[in-house]
Amino acid sequence: MKGFSELHKASISEGALSTKTKELIALGIAITIRCEGCIACHVHDSLEAGANAEEIKETIGVAILMGGGPSVVYGCEAMEALNQFGIFEQNEAVH
Repeated sequence: MKGFSELHKASISEGALSTKTKELIALGIAITIRCEGCIACHVHDSLEAGANAEEIKETIGVAILMGGGPSVVYGCEAMEALNQFGIFEQNEAVH
């Protein structure tokens, strides 16, 4: 786990791509591979890296495009994670 943690830190660090962009990519992959724990983690980390609700929603849309029907279900999981982290769009809960 220590090695994986070090790999994660190195992979997500600033480089040619920003940490925010890398977290959004990781979120899209998490949705397409249907990993609930990864989805919650990368929604959180995307927000921490400066992503906003619109950027996360667009990432969900691209993940659904690439992952098809099953990704719709897990895209909804990502939307619920936004809701649980208290990110609301125009003072309304994200559904």
